[in-house]
Amino acid sequence: MDNKQLKRKILTGLTALCLSFPLSYGMTQIPAAEAGWESLAGAAIGGAVAHSQLNSTLHKYNDTEQGRQELLAQMKKQYGVNYDSYLNNQLHRIMTNLTKGIGAVDPSVYKKPYNYFINNQKTFNAFCTLGHNLSVNTGLYDVLQNEDEIAVVLAHELGHGQKDHPAKGARRALNVQIIGAATGSQAGQIMATVVNNRHITKPMEREADALAFDYITHTGYNPGACAAVWQRVMDKSKGHASAFQKFMSDHPANDDRRNAYAKRLNQYSNGHVTNNDGVIKVNTAVFCTPAAAGGMSAKERAYFVMGNLAAAYHNGHNTRAAYADGNTVMLGQQPIITCTSGDESAQTLADRLNKIK
Repeated sequence: MDNKQLKRKILTGLTALCLSFPLSYGMTQIPAAEAGWESLAGAAIGGAVAHSQLNSTLHKYNDTEQGRQELLAQMKKQYGVNYDSYLNNQLHRIMTNLTKGIGAVDPSVYKKPYNYFINNQKTFNAFCTLGHNLSVNTGLYDVLQNEDEIAVVLAHELGHGQKDHPAKGARRALNVQIIGAATGSQAGQIMATVVNNRHITKPMEREADALAFDYITHTGYNPGACAAVWQRVMDKSKGHASAFQKFMSDHPANDDRRNAYAKRLNQYSNGHVTNNDGVIKVNTAVFCTPAAAGGMSAKERAYFVMGNLAAAYHNGHNTRAAYADGNTVMLGQQPIITCTSGDESAQTLADRLNKIK
């Protein structure tokens, strides 16, 4: 067999192999007749074909409506669908709000509307993959009940979608793996894993975190939830690390994410509001130390108070007087904190806020 015939045989075999893999979660065995390729020729030729096939597959499932719907249907079949009416109504409301928030800074969101559903997986996770297909694990609701915090997690995933991270991650992973492929058969196996895994890098995770803050601040959700959600995950993971192990292994550290959001909140308040281990300060003077309440730890709840104050300063409500409306401290039209039995009284906090704001 001459070199031209060998190349034709390799190309034909690998192309057929790649076409059999686009969305399969298994590893199909390569026919024995195709497995004896020389390492260099197999990797080089296989790599070229794998790139071509990957681009074709990504275009179909990422950019065409037919492919997007096919992938959505396969995701539902793979992971199951949770039809709980309360959770689904909440998800629809969150996605509607977030779409409007994203649209305020990135109108391209309307060109490829998101598909979304709740799956039956019990682990703590949500993910956005090719074609703006998003899914939320049922297990996420075992950890998060507050709608603002759930919205933050979904805003993060939509950040991945808006920046096309799933497709970019797939291309990056293919480039890396082809370099190390010893044979064309391995290039075919690479296709089986690259298309089905997100391959999202930590820099991409940080970019999605930053985008989530921008999106949330263009909705009615409390921007403090961005930090609060990671404080909650830290609180819940104590003694239950195994339940969060896979999620935390490929994401930035939870305390780093929380601290980065706390810094963003300070900036959003134009430097007026800080949170030091649950102690909220306004213009360097102590305002309050919120107590644990409503299923939240004291530290988690403090970020919600910080978020309300940051929004008040960002939107100019600080020019108005603070006052007590029942148990709620108001600053202009912005609610700051609804006091519980573990807090100081709303009137006491309103008087203090007027002195330091």
